[in-house]
Amino acid sequence: MALKHNILGVIPARGGSKRVKGKNKKKLAGKELIRYAIEATLASKKITQIVVSSDDDDILSIAKEYANVLALRRPEEISGDKAPAITYMQHALSVIDSEFDYTVIIQPSSPFTLGEDIDQTINLLIEGEGDSSVSVMQLDHAIHPVKLKTLENDVLIPFLEEENGRMAAHELPEIYVRNCSVYVSSIELINEGEIIGNKCLGYVMPRERSIDINDPIDFEFAEFLMKKHVK
Repeated sequence: MALKHNILGVIPARGGSKRVKGKNKKKLAGKELIRYAIEATLASKKITQIVVSSDDDDILSIAKEYANVLALRRPEEISGDKAPAITYMQHALSVIDSEFDYTVIIQPSSPFTLGEDIDQTINLLIEGEGDSSVSVMQLDHAIHPVKLKTLENDVLIPFLEEENGRMAAHELPEIYVRNCSVYVSSIELINEGEIIGNKCLGYVMPRERSIDINDPIDFEFAEFLMKKHVK
């Protein structure tokens, strides 16, 4: 019989946003971004406690509409855009009277995340040998680091290394980048004041579910995908 783990899922959703005003409560295809994150987290079979951490009354009101979701008001001093993620995680843990084995951050800016993506990222850490795990996506070969250049007097100069004729995708090693959707940490790592440790594992999500909304163009692209029912 599999060991039952106590896992805290935190959805961070500040009211402020510099590039997309009111992003976390902005409606995407008729539904606020925060709802996508809440519903994906509720679909998780691994998370045992869900918290929405916010300084915004509207977002907290939305969170309260869902059973089994704790709407937690985030203190003003850790609600700025420069406040590190560890601060709201530590705040949530200090408020909830329970002990956890793992913590998970689920970002509202990634509305295509599924419950299975959350669970697969969690399973990767539980079953693997690491201190943290994150969702990642494969980097398109067109922006592969080998292809990066600088310009000197209109001449392209290799930024990292010589391309040496490697132009096709099959000639380049696969490269991955965090897609900013799911972050899983052991409680020991959180207690050390870190979210991502020295041995972080990566769960690969498809590009069509790896949209991270940071600016208006990202939002418009997400709208396009929603209309195409890509999820």
